[in-house]
Amino acid sequence: MSKRGYVAFDLGAESGRAILATLDGGRLQVQEQHRFLNQMRTLPSGLHWDLMGLWGNLLQGLGKCVQAAKEQGVELVSLGVDTWGVDFGLIGKSGQLLGLPFAYRDQRNPPAMEKALAKLGAQRLYEVTGIQILPFNSLFQLLAQHEAEPAVLPLTKHMLTMPDLLHYFFTGQAVNEATNASTTQMIDPHTGRWALDLIKQLSLPTQFLGPIVPAGTRIGPVTAAVGQEAGCPGLAVIAPGTHDTASAVAAVPVEGKRSWAYLSSGTWSLIGAEIDSPIINDASRQAMFTHERGVGGKIRFLKNIPGLWLVQECRRDLEKRGQRYEYAQLAELAQQAQPFRTLVDPAHGPFGTPGGMLEKIETFAKATGQPQPQSAGQFVRACLESLALSYRDKLEALERLLGRRVEVLHVVGGGGKNELLNQMTADAIGREVVVGPYEATAIGNALTQAMGAGDVKDLAQLRQIVRASFELKIVQPIHSSRFDEQYERFTKLLGR
Repeated sequence: MSKRGYVAFDLGAESGRAILATLDGGRLQVQEQHRFLNQMRTLPSGLHWDLMGLWGNLLQGLGKCVQAAKEQGVELVSLGVDTWGVDFGLIGKSGQLLGLPFAYRDQRNPPAMEKALAKLGAQRLYEVTGIQILPFNSLFQLLAQHEAEPAVLPLTKHMLTMPDLLHYFFTGQAVNEATNASTTQMIDPHTGRWALDLIKQLSLPTQFLGPIVPAGTRIGPVTAAVGQEAGCPGLAVIAPGTHDTASAVAAVPVEGKRSWAYLSSGTWSLIGAEIDSPIINDASRQAMFTHERGVGGKIRFLKNIPGLWLVQECRRDLEKRGQRYEYAQLAELAQQAQPFRTLVDPAHGPFGTPGGMLEKIETFAKATGQPQPQSAGQFVRACLESLALSYRDKLEALERLLGRRVEVLHVVGGGGKNELLNQMTADAIGREVVVGPYEATAIGNALTQAMGAGDVKDLAQLRQIVRASFELKIVQPIHSSRFDEQYERFTKLLGR
């Protein structure tokens, strides 16, 4: 069999990458060809994504992947894009983009959420959509948009989440892929279709909600302009799990019959299990576990947790204070800092907005009667220990909802490179943690494209390829008793 190549564009909230993934003899190799910043930009209208900067980098990355494939004798099959969820672009009847997409941390969203909840009620909203109620969900963003500019939505032909929008740029074809559509709080989790009656109750138009297609769908060839610029005329575009967590979960290297859960670790942490049908009841609503679509028709039953965003923001603040550190240096400093000096609630509201993280942590510590961090290591250790305890809290909630014990936690994504956090996680949950692959999102993206191209049979074979291709790390708990002693203290910080 010839070497088959897939271009996986993996865009996160902080950076983006173009990956050339090569499938050869049942093994996959991934090579990063281009990396670039992904930044939110503040304009007079609010917080937006630098969409044209993203698009320019995607074209540049595609060109580099095409060249690398030629040099390596790889037959290039397709490309696909995954990104974060909830954000979207609006396309008019002429095919034009009706304004720059807003970034999910824009401050117009929380008031819109409160208005929607006042009209629909949190219980009904969850029962209909099965989605964790968060202020940046697409439903609330649409309401905010409609109130700000009432003329825009009636003129909209397509609402496309970010990866769908970028696929539209590549092909000219407007398609809503299921895994990202399911993050919008606008989907019925039982049917996988738009919850039109609910949306209409908010007096929102719905004509822009198109057919939903599963991960692995062939969207079309690249446009002539893209083919000419990047040197890949006629290259197919195949939708992966366009939500980055969907692609990451597809690449979880599970085997055997052990009960497992996953932790997709990055700017956000998402902890959950893969299930076949929704679990929507009072307990799941109170715990606010969310139902998002996965590759192969699965449901990702999960909880969103503000993840390494806290550390990223600490790093940015430290740099503004003249202290520049790489992430590895911050982890080393945290390792040396006093354990459990200060704990925080990672989901504390003010932590979710950009800027001033060090001051926000100091304020939280003072308000909860704890010593304020004094050094970079103390700040970062507070974030990491609190994240590990949060993982324990959410894992225990997950087990109650599933009605079974989870035996092993799979950590995938770039956050798995933080060995200190991995050990803290194993200690906090008191069970085995399997770390890897780090590039799970890009791997799942590429192999889902391979499924769509007929090169991989199904999800089981996809995961078999992952196990055969990448080294995994096993982390066993060492100091669980220390975290046991701190867990009650942590839950009190959560108000319980």
